[in-house]
Amino acid sequence: MDKAITTALLIVIGMMMALMLFNTAYPAVLEGGNAITSMARRADQQMRSQISIIHAASELDGTGWWQDTNGNGQFEVFIWVKNIGATRINPIESLDVFFGPEGNFTRVPHESQAGGSFPNWSANLENGTEWSPTTTLRIAVHYALPLGTGRYYAKVITPSGVDAEYFMGM
Repeated sequence: MDKAITTALLIVIGMMMALMLFNTAYPAVLEGGNAITSMARRADQQMRSQISIIHAASELDGTGWWQDTNGNGQFEVFIWVKNIGATRINPIESLDVFFGPEGNFTRVPHESQAGGSFPNWSANLENGTEWSPTTTLRIAVHYALPLGTGRYYAKVITPSGVDAEYFMGM
């Protein structure tokens, strides 16, 4: 009789231990699976979002003199960025734009975040109404005064983390 009671108690304790182990391990397994799914979704989004800087130019003419091509009284550097991915990139205002002399570049805020200070940037779509695949975005980096000649660096990063960079001479 003692052996039957001891065996029954050991079976009950074993089942309780198995249940406790399951209750602690199962949420961790689910959380790990959710993390892998989320990471795969982000990787897929990054693979589907691709950009390329196709050209950059400034308002300096061939002799190094400022030519205010659009007549707004500001010096601008123009960066054309093409969406070569498979998805629409939105919102454009959330792009990170870095620009400046090689080795001394900085993040330039969007004009809506700059509070009227310079430099800042704005963007216009060249051949579409949204930045969908094959559409080109023209980014204008605005300065109050003309920049000097030299080698400059531009980098554009999408909200999903995809980036493109470009070196240009002025």
